Amino acid sequence: VRNRPQDSIPTCFLDWFNHRGWRLREYQLDMVSHFQQRRSTLLIAPTGGGKTLAGLLPSLMDCHCHPAEGLHTLYISPLKALTNDIARNLTQPIDEMGLAITVETRTGDTPSHKRQRQRKKPPNILLTTPESLMLMLSYHDAEQLFGKVKAIIIDEVHSFAGSKRGDFTTLALARLQYLAPKAIRFGLSATVAQPTALSEWLGPSGSPTDIIQAPASVLPSIAILDSNNTMPYSGFSARYAVGEIYRRILQAKTSIVFVNTRAQAEMMFQFLWEENHQALAIAIYHGSLDKEQRRKTEHLMATKQLRAIVSTSALELGIDWGDVDLVIQVGAPKGVSRLLQRIGRSNHRLDEPSQALLVPGNRFEAIECQSAIDAINKGELDSDTLYPGALDIIPQFLVNCACSGTFTADDVYAQICSAHPYRDLDQTQFSALLNFTVNGGYALQAYDRYQRLEQQEDGYSVASRSVAMRHRRNIGTIVEAARLRVKRLRRRHQGKIIGEVEEYFAQQLSPGDTFLFAGEVLAYEGINDMILEARPVTGGDPKIPAYVGGQMPLSTYLADAARALLNNQPAWQHLPEQVRDWIELQAAYSMVPPKDALLVEHFPYRLLPFTVFYTFEGRKANQTLGMLLTRRMETLGLKPLSFSINDYALSICSVEKLAETQLGELFAPDILGIELEEWIAESPMLKRAFRQVATVSGLTEQ
Repeated sequence: VRNRPQDSIPTCFLDWFNHRGWRLREYQLDMVSHFQQRRSTLLIAPTGGGKTLAGLLPSLMDCHCHPAEGLHTLYISPLKALTNDIARNLTQPIDEMGLAITVETRTGDTPSHKRQRQRKKPPNILLTTPESLMLMLSYHDAEQLFGKVKAIIIDEVHSFAGSKRGDFTTLALARLQYLAPKAIRFGLSATVAQPTALSEWLGPSGSPTDIIQAPASVLPSIAILDSNNTMPYSGFSARYAVGEIYRRILQAKTSIVFVNTRAQAEMMFQFLWEENHQALAIAIYHGSLDKEQRRKTEHLMATKQLRAIVSTSALELGIDWGDVDLVIQVGAPKGVSRLLQRIGRSNHRLDEPSQALLVPGNRFEAIECQSAIDAINKGELDSDTLYPGALDIIPQFLVNCACSGTFTADDVYAQICSAHPYRDLDQTQFSALLNFTVNGGYALQAYDRYQRLEQQEDGYSVASRSVAMRHRRNIGTIVEAARLRVKRLRRRHQGKIIGEVEEYFAQQLSPGDTFLFAGEVLAYEGINDMILEARPVTGGDPKIPAYVGGQMPLSTYLADAARALLNNQPAWQHLPEQVRDWIELQAAYSMVPPKDALLVEHFPYRLLPFTVFYTFEGRKANQTLGMLLTRRMETLGLKPLSFSINDYALSICSVEKLAETQLGELFAPDILGIELEEWIAESPMLKRAFRQVATVSGLTEQ
C-alpha cells in the first residue's frame, strides 16, 4: 500500500506530533491505510518503535473524524499491567489534543459497578484481557455492546499463539466476528519467529492477515555478569551476585530486575533490601500481590519515584517506561523471545540500544545466557509450535454462547471452525462435545449438575441462571491452585489484604513460622474466615511461598543452542572465566555432552553410586524420564533411591551400580509401553492435568 499521503492525518494529530518533535514512521502510515481499506494486518516492529501507537492511531483518527457513541475499538492484551499502562499512555495525547474520545480498561481488577456501567454506556476504546472479553460475551446484551466494533487489536500476539489461552482467545475472536462481521484485526508483536504462521492464526475465517514488518532497530547491548565471587554449580537464587547487582542499580537511573518465578522475586527483593545501604526506592511486583499494591507500584514507576523494581513476567510485555535504562535478568532466560521482550523494557526508544545484564544462577545457566545472546545477535528467535485447538475449551465456549442467547448447532460449529486452531474440527467430535455440554454425555446425564443446556425448537439455551453464574465464575484456561488471601495485621484480626498464597503452602505453617511475602518477613498467626493472618516481624529463617506452575519451560531452540555452544570450543571465549574453566575440566576428566548422543556418567558419592544423564530436554521431560528410568531400574534390581533434575540433566541415586551393558535395556523402546502406562495411572501429575481439563470444560470448579 503506497498511496497513503500524510494529508490524510488530521491537523490536530500532526500538530501534536510536531510539538513533540516526532514524525510518523512508514509502517505507522501503512497501518492507517490498512485500516481505511479494512485489511486485517499483523505488524511486526521492534520494541520502542511505536507498535501500539501504530495499532491505535487509526482508531483514534476514525473516532475523531466520525464521532459516534458506543464501542469502536477493542484492545486485547495478555497482562492487566499492560492494559493499565496503555490506558495511561492513551489518555495523555487524547487530553492534549482535546479529543472527545473515551478510553477505559476492563480486567479482573475492575470494580463491579464500573463493569455494569460499561455495558450500559461503553467507552469508544476498551482495553481488556481475553478472560474479561469472554465474560462480556456471555451476557445477553453482547450483540448490542459489540455489534458496531470496527477494530480489534491484539497486542503481544505472539504470547497467545501456541497455548491453550491462545485457543481460548481465537474462540473469543470468532464470536466477535459473528457479532461484528465488519471488524478488522490488528496483531502487534516485536518477536515473531514465523510471521506467516502467526498471520494465519490471527486471520478471520482462516484467511491470513497482511504482514507489515518494520525495519530492525539497533541490537541491544547485553552482557553476562563476570562475577568476582564464585558462581555456584547449582541453584537459582544468584545470591553470590547480589552486591554486584546492587552496584549496577546504583549506577543506573532506573532498573528492572527480572526473575522467573514469584518465589525468586520475594527472595531477590529481600537480598537487595539487606544490601540497600543507601535506602534506594526498590519495589517488588508479581501477580499474587493485591491489585492495589500492584497499581501503586505501577504508578510509582510511571512517575519516576522508583530506582528499581523486582518483577516476574507480569511486567515483561509492552510496558513503556522510557526512563528505565537497565534491565537485569537474574537466572536463565529459558527462551530467546522472552529475553528480548524483557530487554526491550530498557531504553524504550527505537534508535537507542537497550542495556541488559544477565546474571546466571549457576554455571549451566551461564551457557544458556550466552546461547540466548548469540541467537539475538544473529536475529534468531524461538517460537511455540501451533497445535490443533484444545477440545476442553469448546464446552466452555458453548455454555458461554448459550448464556448470551439461544444458538443453533450449525451456527456455533461454523464459528468454532472459523478459529484457526479449530479449522479441522470434525463434525462427529463437535457433536460429542455438544452432547457432553448439554447433559454430561452418556456417563453423567443422570446428574442434575451437568444439565447445562436445554434444547428448544430454535436451538440451545442455558439450562438455568445458576448454570450461567457458575460458568461466569470459572471462565478461562488458567486453573489456579486453591488460594488464601494474606492479611497483614496491625491489631487483632484487623489489617490490610496484601495478596494471596496457595493453600498447600499455608498448610505447612505453624503459628510463629515466618515467611517472605510482598517484600516483608511475616509471622504466621492463623487462618480466620479463609484469610491467612500474619504480622510483620524482623529476623528469623523465613520460608518462601512457591506457586504451582511457576517454572518456565526451557525452549527447544535454546536447549539445542546450549548444546551446540558446548560443542563449539572457540565460542567458550565469550563465557565468564570460571565457566570456561569448568567446561575445560569437564572435557579433561570426562567429555563435553555431544550434539548427537546422550552422555551418561557414573560416579560414587557418599558411598552410593550415582548416574547422570545429560539430556538438555528441560525439567518436564527430565521429570518424566526420571520416573520411567527408576521404574525400569527397579525391574533390573538396581534399587533406585531417588532422582533429581534440572533443565539440562537427570541424576539418579541407587543402591546397586548401573552396568554399562544395562544401558540398552534401560532405554529400550518398550519403556514407553509398560513403565509409561503404569506411571501415568499412578502419577499425581496426571491427576493435576485432569483437574485442569475438568475445570476448563466445566466438570468441576476453580
